[in-house]
Amino acid sequence: MNPLVFYQTVALLLLGLGLYALVARRTLVGMLIGVELMLNGAGLSIVAAAQLTSADAVLGQLGALLVMGLAAAEATLVLAIVLVVSKRFGDASADAPSELKG
Repeated sequence: MNPLVFYQTVALLLLGLGLYALVARRTLVGMLIGVELMLNGAGLSIVAAAQLTSADAVLGQLGALLVMGLAAAEATLVLAIVLVVSKRFGDASADAPSELKG
């Protein structure tokens, strides 16, 4: 098996697991873990494609750093939202903010 195909398959598996976790989990922290898995799959795919093809490896590393920075910023914002939701509603489930209508 070609190494690029192996890495892309692992990245696709991470993407699928992240999508499943995002859909199946009802807590905000579980959904955050799903999004992080998806972003890790994207970073792995970018680095593998840059290293194992004729593309410039530096661009792949810069792309992976961009994905990592995006993941860190997203995690910070989501954890702040989880903190506010859990403080206000006493529960960190995704259904709690939908009760804001009243």
